[in-house]
Amino acid sequence: MKRQLATATAWAMLCLSFASCSKNSSSTTPPVVPPVISVQLTNNTTLGKVLTDSAGNTLYFFSPDASGASNCTGGCLVAWPAYYHENPTVAAGLDTADFATITRTDGAKQTTYKGWPLYYYKNDLKPGDVNGEAAGTVWFVAKPDYSVMIAKIQLVGKDGIQYTGDYTPGTGPVQYLTDAYGKTLYAFSPDHFNVNNYTKSDFSNNGFWPIDEVTSVNKVPSTLSSSDFGTLTVFGKTQLSYKGWPLYFFGPDAGIRGNTKGVSVPAPGVWPIVNSSSPVAPL
Repeated sequence: MKRQLATATAWAMLCLSFASCSKNSSSTTPPVVPPVISVQLTNNTTLGKVLTDSAGNTLYFFSPDASGASNCTGGCLVAWPAYYHENPTVAAGLDTADFATITRTDGAKQTTYKGWPLYYYKNDLKPGDVNGEAAGTVWFVAKPDYSVMIAKIQLVGKDGIQYTGDYTPGTGPVQYLTDAYGKTLYAFSPDHFNVNNYTKSDFSNNGFWPIDEVTSVNKVPSTLSSSDFGTLTVFGKTQLSYKGWPLYFFGPDAGIRGNTKGVSVPAPGVWPIVNSSSPVAPL
């Protein structure tokens, strides 16, 4: 009888022990595992904050992609593989709204940042390498703080005619400045050094040729000199300038990246694009 009682007591204690363990395990909150950051910001001693993948590998922009479509195909992709991550998680200092996905002409997907397709460079052998910077003057590290970017595409005026860099009809990509989102920047040929001769005091014509309202110049691509950029005050607003040329957008470009309709309005050369070959604005 005593033996049976002891056995029953042991079983009861064992059951209580299991119940306690079960209760404790079910009430324990699992540890929160932070998501892996798929796009980071890495500090480079020369270039500043650079976009990298989760392993610290540098990401790049390609100037011919100003329209938002990838123009790196075939052998180009061997040297510059496309970056893709579905629904990327991003580091502090980056905005998920700036990231999107495009479908390339080969059917593959590619991640974009501020509309620029992102790439790796095959000669970056370790995390943090930036060996592709300024390659061919068309490849640039992807950065969150560019004030301007560099495009290299065919100029097409509002008249539908293709233009060369000297504003004569012809074909061939032309390098020029855009804002950080690929929208074309123009100068006005009657302007003078840091003097806007176009905008009216009531801004009634600002819709047709809006000024580029940039309050300060941040980073620029390494093939450009930051000292060539400045700002001027236009009836209480701040306008970005390059080599003394006040910079504008063209309203009928409709904010569409890669549009260059303004080069033919009202005649070719009146509203030129700007690039490193542009002369300094006259005093």
